[in-house]
This record gives sequence, C-alpha cells and structure tokens, in this order.
Amino acid sequence: MKTITVFGGSKPLPGSNAYQDALRLGSLLASADFAVQTGGYIGTMEAISRGAAEAGGHVIGVTCDEIESWRPVAPNRWVREEKRCLSLGERLFVLIDSCDAALALPGGIGTLAEIVMMWAQLQVRPDQPKPLILIGTGWETTISEFMSQLGEYVPTADQSRISTVQDVESAFATLQKVFSR
Repeated sequence: MKTITVFGGSKPLPGSNAYQDALRLGSLLASADFAVQTGGYIGTMEAISRGAAEAGGHVIGVTCDEIESWRPVAPNRWVREEKRCLSLGERLFVLIDSCDAALALPGGIGTLAEIVMMWAQLQVRPDQPKPLILIGTGWETTISEFMSQLGEYVPTADQSRISTVQDVESAFATLQKVFSR
C-alpha cells in the first residue's frame, strides 16, 4: 500500500469548501487503497483523515510535542496510527521521508514550508522521485510567480519535480496516472 502525505492548513472548519474538498480527497485516496498521512490535527488534516477513515482507509497522523506545547490540540479522532515526534523539524522530515507522494491543499506559512522542504528533498535525492502535486489556483499562481521572477535559479529538471492542478479530482487523477505507469 502506497502512502500519500497531504499537506494543508489548520484553519478549514467542517462545512467550509476547503474542508469539503479535503474530505473528498481523503475519500478518493482511501477508495483507491492509498494510506493517507497528515500532520494529524485539525482543519485540512482532520478532513483528510475523516474522509479516508469513513471510506475504510488507513490514516496516519504525524504529531509533535512542540506543537502541543503551544497549541491546545490533540490528534484528530480519525487517526489510526500515530507517529509521534519531538519537534516540528522531525515531524516535517517524517511526513516527507515516509511517503510515496505528496499533495498540498491550500494553506499558510506551514504548508508553504512543507512544500518547499519536500521540493528541496526531491532536488537533492533525484534517485528517489516522488510526485509533489499542489492543488488550487493559489499554489499555481505562487509557483508561476516564483518561476517568473526566480526561475533562472531553478534547473529545468527541478522545475519539473512539482506540478499544480486546479482541484482534488485532478490531483487524484494525476496521482493515479503516475502510479499506473
């Protein structure tokens, strides 16, 4: 079973469009027999976990003492396997290193950091390629502007290690296409 890490913001609330998109993505991934792995807490992480669990999938939450020391939060109730870390840095590397692919839904500074670190790891480990698919126009605009302004610093091979799609269905289709090769 392949493990898909999903990055995304902690802000989406149940019923919001962002939460519903994440819920749908979790369900799609689990229905295709992918294990889902998230940061294990609230918002997008909860929605992905819930969607996957309700579809009968395996849900992994990568949690961290450092987060819980400043934010009153616990692993969401849909997490079936917890990978506990001491620090944010360790948590990030577990999310990156223990997946077969990563998807990123909309999010803030933390999600951007996760994307950039994953992309950097793909650059320094070209022999271990993993799909990195960013979902939504926000990420598409961000990456496009980055390439427009600073793309000369990013070799073409590294530019191709990241892709953007419009919605969760497109991300799922792209992921399935990659793994069916």
